[in-house]
Amino acid sequence: MNIINARLRGKAGLFRIELNGDRIAAIQPQADVAAPGHADDLDAQQNLVIPPFIEPHIHLDATLTAGEPNWNMSGTLFEGIERWAERKELNTHADTKTRATKTIGMLVDHGIQHVRTHVDVTDPKLTALKAMVEVREEVRHLIDLQIVAFPQEGIESYANGRALMTEAVAMGADVVGGIPHFENTRDQGVSSVKFLMDLAERTGCLVDVHCDETDDPQSRFLEVLAEEARVRGMGARVTASHTTAMGSYDNAYCSKLFRLLKMSGINFVSCPTESIHLQGRFDTYPKRRGLTRVAEIDRAGMNVCFGQDSIVDPWYPLGNGNILRILEAGLHICHMLGYEDLQRSLDLITDNSARTLNLGERYGIEVGRPANLLVLSAPDDYEMVRSQGHALLSVRNGKVLMRRTPAHIERLG
Repeated sequence: MNIINARLRGKAGLFRIELNGDRIAAIQPQADVAAPGHADDLDAQQNLVIPPFIEPHIHLDATLTAGEPNWNMSGTLFEGIERWAERKELNTHADTKTRATKTIGMLVDHGIQHVRTHVDVTDPKLTALKAMVEVREEVRHLIDLQIVAFPQEGIESYANGRALMTEAVAMGADVVGGIPHFENTRDQGVSSVKFLMDLAERTGCLVDVHCDETDDPQSRFLEVLAEEARVRGMGARVTASHTTAMGSYDNAYCSKLFRLLKMSGINFVSCPTESIHLQGRFDTYPKRRGLTRVAEIDRAGMNVCFGQDSIVDPWYPLGNGNILRILEAGLHICHMLGYEDLQRSLDLITDNSARTLNLGERYGIEVGRPANLLVLSAPDDYEMVRSQGHALLSVRNGKVLMRRTPAHIERLG
């Protein structure tokens, strides 16, 4: 199977991409191809062909539970954690699998093929984790799924938190998580970071920490995580998610912090729609946006990407799996609608996310790499955002996984 009349990011002209089984066999300028086309060729119609979209931060174990048994009426992060603790008591193995699988279907429908999900392991029975380990195997034909052992109620502040984290990794979690700002004391927060980094270093896992997800400018665990990553030489394998307190940091402190962050080499995930919803709740006016400094992180040469975080759960009542919706909102919220930002905006949901997930040579449109790619509805990044475009075709392992037919509009006037 070949894809013809394809545009590639950063390259002029049209290309023909030859797929051989589950690999990309050749990429040639369309004008250089003398061979006739084949009946099974896929015509990109001069639109972009890119690697799949990536969801770097979502909570599949909590998805589709909003209002069960109670709604988050204040809209705060902390009430969301309380409502989730209530819903967690009702979780079953089958229920978790059903909801997660349904949500994965939504992600696949929007061109996502790589997902990192945080799974709550502050549960003595580890019900959600056991279910998600099974789901990971059952959906391999649809997505590659990374599982984060996520201690929603804390490592040090939750009974047997350290033992549960260790057990979660032994059961098959790919990534070690944390939530230092939610621990009962600052000392416990620092201790939790050191513990989780030790666990990851010992087991070879990646790291993804919910870090400083608060408007409190005194919440400064990001510096602790970055320094641990720096001295251990683990930066490329470490991600700081949210870091929304950075939006409230004093500029003098943040200037010093950026020096450390750049030396550490860690990655960042921002969930702009969720953060704009949850943060700023304790402000009257002026009201803070409650996001990390996405544009500044990006322009400083550090790696940052966008995630959805939630789909219809105690923290966020909306969502449909469309990562392009998050991209457009994030560009607006983060003041990133400048010319240069728009020309490379898809980085925030593709290449940057792949780096965060440490995908390496398993990702990208290059000869020899997996035949996983999307045909989009626009010829470049700018037009995708401006037109609110879609993934029209999703190919995985050389086979068509999803095909979208755009809505037809008949103009009568």
